Amino acid sequence: MRELGERHGEQALADALAKVRYAVDRPGIDAASVEGASTALVSELDRRLAGQSFDSRRELERAIKRLDNRPRGTRALKSLSALFERSIVNTRFATENEILDAVAGLGIELNATQRSALLETTYTGWGWTGENFSRMFSLPDTRRTFLNTIIYVFATLMIFNTGFALVLAIVTHYMPDRPAGIFRAIWLLPRISPPVLYVLLWKWLAWDTGFLSRILVPLGFESRNWMLDNPTNAWVFIVLINGFVGASMGMLIFSAAIRSIPVSLFYASEVDGAGRWQQVRYVILPQLRWPILFITCYQSLSLLTSFEYILLATEGGPGGATKVWALAAYLTALNNYAGNLEYGYGAALALVLVVVGVILSLAYLRLFDFKSLVAPPPIEQ
Repeated sequence: MRELGERHGEQALADALAKVRYAVDRPGIDAASVEGASTALVSELDRRLAGQSFDSRRELERAIKRLDNRPRGTRALKSLSALFERSIVNTRFATENEILDAVAGLGIELNATQRSALLETTYTGWGWTGENFSRMFSLPDTRRTFLNTIIYVFATLMIFNTGFALVLAIVTHYMPDRPAGIFRAIWLLPRISPPVLYVLLWKWLAWDTGFLSRILVPLGFESRNWMLDNPTNAWVFIVLINGFVGASMGMLIFSAAIRSIPVSLFYASEVDGAGRWQQVRYVILPQLRWPILFITCYQSLSLLTSFEYILLATEGGPGGATKVWALAAYLTALNNYAGNLEYGYGAALALVLVVVGVILSLAYLRLFDFKSLVAPPPIEQ
C-alpha cells in the first residue's frame, strides 16, 4: 500500500484498498448457513441484502437488524457480521485475476493506470521478475559488502577458527593433563559468555577512556576509540572478537581427535627418533583430515551467516567498512534507521548466502578429497 501511494501517486486508491469493507456475498451467506444461522435468516439475507456493500460493521449490523428474522442476541449479531468482513490487506493472491476479482468484490473500479500500478506493487506468486537481484548487482555498495564478507570469513577462519585452534590443540596435547585442562577451560570463556557482555568487554578495551588508552596515553599516544578510529583497526577487532569465540570450538574438536590417535603411534615415532615437529607433521596432521574438514566447512557456513558480534561491536562501521552480507540482509529486512523495511530485498540477499554456502561446501569436499575419506580401509578391500 505504501509503494502504491508513494511510487505511483495512487494514495486515494491505496487508502480505499486498505479500508475494511463488509459485503453480503455468496461465500458469506454460505458461511452463515454453515455456522448455524436459521434457514429463514439465510433466505432473507440472500433475498434482501445479497450484493450490497457496507463501509463499516455498524452499517451492516443496522441493515441486519431491519430483517424480520434477525439474530436476537448481540453476540450472535456480531458473529454474523464478521462473516461478511472483506479486505485484501495481508492476503496472498496466486494469479492476477484473483486480486482483480477481490478488488471488484470490494466495489472498487480501476482504470488502466490503477490496474497496472496495483499489479506491479502487489505481492503475488504469478511471475518471476528478478528485480531484487538486478538491483542487488547494480548497486555499488554490493561489491564492497561482498569483499567485506570474504575478508571476514577467510581471515577469521584461517587465522583463528582453524589455524589457531589447531595450534592450541597441539600445544595442550603435549602439556600435562591438569594444566592443559585449565588452559582449555580458559579458552572456552569467550564461547560461553553472553555475546553482549563479551563484546562490551572488547569495547571497554577500545574506548577512548578504556584500557588501551589508559596505558598508551601516558606513553605519548593520543586518546581515541581504537575500534572505530579507522577501518583497519575495526577489522582487527572484528577478527579478534569472532576469532576468540571460534577458536575454542576448533580447539575442542581437534583436541578430542588427537586424543583418539593410538598412543602406540607416538611411541613408535619416538623410537624412530622423531621430534615433536615430525610427530605433528607425520602422525597428527594426517589423522586430522576429517576434523579439519568439519571445522572448515562448519565455521565457514557459520561465519557467512553470523553478524551479531559485528552488530554489537561496530554496527557495520565506520562508514560501512565492516558491513558483511548477513548484516546487510538483516538491516535491509528487519532493522534500519529509515524504517523502510524491505523484506523481499532482504530475502534475496539471504538467498545469495544459501547459494554461496552450498558452493563452498562442495568445494571443501573436493579440496579434502571426500571420497578417499569415506573409502574403506585397504585391509578390508
